[in-house]
Amino acid sequence: MASLSDQDRAAAITILDQLRERIVAVTGDDRERLFQMRRYILKRLEFDERGTPTQRRKLKEAKRKSQLGLCALCHTTLPERGAELDRFRAIDGYTARNTQLVCHSCHQKAEAERGFA
Repeated sequence: MASLSDQDRAAAITILDQLRERIVAVTGDDRERLFQMRRYILKRLEFDERGTPTQRRKLKEAKRKSQLGLCALCHTTLPERGAELDRFRAIDGYTARNTQLVCHSCHQKAEAERGFA
């Protein structure tokens, strides 16, 4: 995936600067409120990309069922806890068509093969 151009990076920095100013305008000198506001915004941006934990949990449950409880790559029985959703293309998000449920070891191998390790 291509990285941002210098122009896009400059636009992103401008957006961040504007957002920071608006957050400070809302929270004033209240450091606790500033901290909480940043955290809240950060998590919502993360949800925009990754979906909510509830959405991912439901997807994991559906994948486990459709894969008969087996790792999509090595076909061993998935652990009750710790199985991981592997996206074929990160940009396409966590969808039924773009994911497979794998064991931790296979997920690490898949990411290394894709150059994400």
